Amino acid sequence: MSEGDRRTKMMQLASGAAFLAIVVVVVLIVVNSSSSDSGGDADNLEGAAEVSQSLNGIPQDEMVLGNPRAAVELVEFGDLQCPVCKGFAEEILPPIIENQVRNGEVKIDFRNFTIIGPQSLDAGAAALAAGAQGRGWNFVELFYRNQGGENAGYADDAFLEAVAEGAGVENLAKWNKDRELLRPEVEETSQEAQQLGFGGTPSFAIEGPGTKGLETLGTPSSTEAFEEAIEGAG
Repeated sequence: MSEGDRRTKMMQLASGAAFLAIVVVVVLIVVNSSSSDSGGDADNLEGAAEVSQSLNGIPQDEMVLGNPRAAVELVEFGDLQCPVCKGFAEEILPPIIENQVRNGEVKIDFRNFTIIGPQSLDAGAAALAAGAQGRGWNFVELFYRNQGGENAGYADDAFLEAVAEGAGVENLAKWNKDRELLRPEVEETSQEAQQLGFGGTPSFAIEGPGTKGLETLGTPSSTEAFEEAIEGAG
């Protein structure tokens, strides 16, 4: 085997190993955060106080969490019904939010990429409407903590309104009006995700002084992988 063939073979093996590592992480996240047997209950939301505490003091502008002047922007394309997105929100992203976001180094922009089912559009628009009142990330995080079974029909108006209330949305009449008006934006960001080449959720991109515009990251498999990407983009 030539040196070139050997190098190609090693690259193929390395790529395969990286892919398997991501698969393992995703499987563990789904298993650990599975909500198929619980959640989705509008009358029994959990975690509102904890979500409020974890985000307290961090600026929010629509769906952007963090200092608007942060040098690095991390973009998440997610589906609120996606169990893997829930897992990332609970297992991988919290240290980034508590450290790099809270200290003003990074801001995170949540954009909807609806792939699970029809109620993903409803949930995404509801999150944007909460964002219009500065509670978008509270809505997203609280939704994930109370996520029901994938595409199980739980994300109806009663559930979405309960999440909005729990997230601290003050003007529910405006929220109800806005979530109807913002549905096209959900469709636009879903199309943007596809144009970037993403095929699943969550998918991430990053932009900063060290990048050439918005660069795709795919689905990093760990907090450390995000930290490395942020360092490279800064």
